[in-house]
Amino acid sequence: MGITRRGLLRGTLLAAGGAVAGAAAVVGAEKLPRWFGPDRQPIGGGYAPGSDRNIWADDGQQSVTWHVNTEQPLVALTFDDGPGPQYTPKVLDALDRAECPATFFMVGERVKKHHALVEGRLDRHEVGNHTWSHADLAEQDFDGVTSQLRRTHAAIVKYTGKTPRLMRPPWGHLGGSTLLAANALGYNVALWSHQMREKFYKNDPAGNVRYIVEGVRPGAVILAHDVGDPLRLVSIDHLGPIIDGIRARGLKLVTLSELLAARQQPVQH
Repeated sequence: MGITRRGLLRGTLLAAGGAVAGAAAVVGAEKLPRWFGPDRQPIGGGYAPGSDRNIWADDGQQSVTWHVNTEQPLVALTFDDGPGPQYTPKVLDALDRAECPATFFMVGERVKKHHALVEGRLDRHEVGNHTWSHADLAEQDFDGVTSQLRRTHAAIVKYTGKTPRLMRPPWGHLGGSTLLAANALGYNVALWSHQMREKFYKNDPAGNVRYIVEGVRPGAVILAHDVGDPLRLVSIDHLGPIIDGIRARGLKLVTLSELLAARQQPVQH
């Protein structure tokens, strides 16, 4: 519908006492909670309280990474939302040709449905948790986030044989409930510092290659996707030049956990 709470408040639907009932009759009462719920947050932002009850984190803090402070010439390439039949095999083929490791943040229900796509193909790669249903975790309470992560963790272990240690919230929406749940489950939270710009370069794939190759620096975390809009092919069909270009700059592509291990300790003053 494209209608948000702010839009309704600015409009005339609330002016008349019978407006809500009329709207329910037109679109169905089940849609009204979404109208009056929280507006969709922009990519990179999110909100949620930590918890409505006492939940104790062992160390009282949670790691969140969007890039790594390191002098080592290392960069991590990450893919979200898979696995899926359209693009995941193409991505794995390109990475195999380049002998390039990557980190795949997988959606649990897609792992369960499409696990055959990745069987025997993840040896050099890392797998992270991207929730069960690609849910907006900023709208979930602690129990909701925990369920999303636990179900996905179990599916990844069962179908890939790998144990995820990193999680990435869909759209980068990050609230307090997610931080607490990640801490309770032993996850570090991984965001990104650079991302593919297919929409800006849909008619200029070489421009997208240049944008990534020239923009990254040691410690960068690159966001890509192996499921979604056909525009993803602007990046997927040109992974070879992207990888070659990054390596030509003297940078080495590694898994995200390998990059995290190279984190430079801050200087103590």
